[in-house]
Amino acid sequence: MSDQRLYHTVANKILEMIDSGVFPPGSRLPGERELAKRFEVSRVSIREAEIALQAQGRVEIKVGSGVYVLDQTNLPIYGLPKVGPFELTEARCLYEGEAAALAATMITDQDLDRLEHLIDVMNETVEDELTREEADEEFHLIIARATKNHAILFVVDSLWKMRTEAAQLQKVYAEACARENSNRDDEHQAILDALRRRDSGAARAAMRAHFSSLINVLLKDSEEQAYKELQRQVSESRSRYMMSQQLL
Repeated sequence: MSDQRLYHTVANKILEMIDSGVFPPGSRLPGERELAKRFEVSRVSIREAEIALQAQGRVEIKVGSGVYVLDQTNLPIYGLPKVGPFELTEARCLYEGEAAALAATMITDQDLDRLEHLIDVMNETVEDELTREEADEEFHLIIARATKNHAILFVVDSLWKMRTEAAQLQKVYAEACARENSNRDDEHQAILDALRRRDSGAARAAMRAHFSSLINVLLKDSEEQAYKELQRQVSESRSRYMMSQQLL
């Protein structure tokens, strides 16, 4: 099992123990050595798992004291923060832009070929078990994984979870992506072309342009929704005025 998969597996096992009450809120987790022995992994994997759990808001790492389980009563579901589509897209633009720049220097030919296949899936020019949405997610995660940086991969993966696990964001993104469909294909291709050239600056710019385009679509949708709401309010006010005139 890869190191990346290993620490995720360990984190999930610790979460199961937390949720089952083995480690209740406020309790201190066993030390790295004891957990490494229990799960038969390295202390490095334990440390990465604990960092991942802290990022999710499930534990708090206190230097020199230990790792403590947090009370989930007032936290959002899944430990993920509640964010709007603009916040999320802005964060993805910043993180994934830099991830693409770093990935350009070390991405493998195998990864590049996979990215090309995923673009074909999104273009619907080849048949595949993956949906367009699943292909889109894998496209971005492959680039994050190519950085060889577990922290970057965790952040990008978490941002995707925010998008896919919040019903409101699912709806907003689905509508925005449907509008931007043709542009998305060209944008993904531009990202791949920059990665193939091993051009960090171009990869960063292409990834940021991809998300900037999405932000513009979200802004347009937001303006249209605001205009429709204003029309509705005006219509209601007009109806009330007409009724009041009839009573006079």
